[in-house]
Amino acid sequence: MIGFETSDDAAVYKIAENTALLQTVDFFPPVVDSPYIFGQIAAANALSDIYAMGGKPLTAMNLAAFPCGLGLGLLGEILHGGRDKVKEAGAVIVGGHTIQDNEPKYGLSVTGIVDLDKVVTISNAKPGDVLILTKPLGIGILTTALKNSKLSEEDIMPAIESAAALNKNAAEAMVEVGVNACTDITGFGLLGHLKEMVDASGVKAVINLDSIPVWDGAIELAKLGAIPGGARSNRAYVADSVVFMADGKIPDDVLFDPQTSGGLLISVSSEKCDILLSLLELKGVETRAVVGHVEEGPAGVIEVV
Repeated sequence: MIGFETSDDAAVYKIAENTALLQTVDFFPPVVDSPYIFGQIAAANALSDIYAMGGKPLTAMNLAAFPCGLGLGLLGEILHGGRDKVKEAGAVIVGGHTIQDNEPKYGLSVTGIVDLDKVVTISNAKPGDVLILTKPLGIGILTTALKNSKLSEEDIMPAIESAAALNKNAAEAMVEVGVNACTDITGFGLLGHLKEMVDASGVKAVINLDSIPVWDGAIELAKLGAIPGGARSNRAYVADSVVFMADGKIPDDVLFDPQTSGGLLISVSSEKCDILLSLLELKGVETRAVVGHVEEGPAGVIEVV
């Protein structure tokens, strides 16, 4: 029913009158020093695609690449972190595949399930919708600083814990309220993923720069030019779509920062906005930022004001 044509977060395959499977896959190299936490973050990141579509994860398969010289104990810790996060999601690990590689990599192939009348896609954002973001930006900047020994894991632990946190509660809230569109914010950054949403929906988005939640330390690092290479690639990717209307307190580099296991970006009607914000709070979702809105106008355009 849904493949790769619209850049949705997971494929949707109908298996019964009102039921579909969701399928997705994601893996990447370590972003933190702790192998166990890396496993948790990688698993949460892969599971997030299922949540972004309004689904429930059922099974997951490990995907790992690992240099044998590091010792299998470290690989075991990575897999342990992934297993615990999958268990927290209410799903199960049912197998996987490992190859030898010079650089460690880990992630999951995930299968989920969703009621067809509850599928949330990337392509149904409507004029008048409000855009809500459920995790702060800037973790790509922070983990790059960690890799370069400018920060320690302790310095950025709130961001690490957020990356390891499931988007389960936010997804449950949006399905309960009924929203128009959603995507999770990962490697393409906020503006990259928003571009995919407005392109697919045939609408325009307006982002309020000063309303964007950002992790402590990321703004200062961005002002010093300490941004990951992926942010430059993301800027190039959306260059023809984004118009900066004004300067804000936040460097615009933050909007291009590639996120690892970021939050959900939800497009919800203005009538349901307050209901969703209240339910997100009730379910313990700490970040519930209204970051912009959707308008009619040139399809695929994003204005940053």
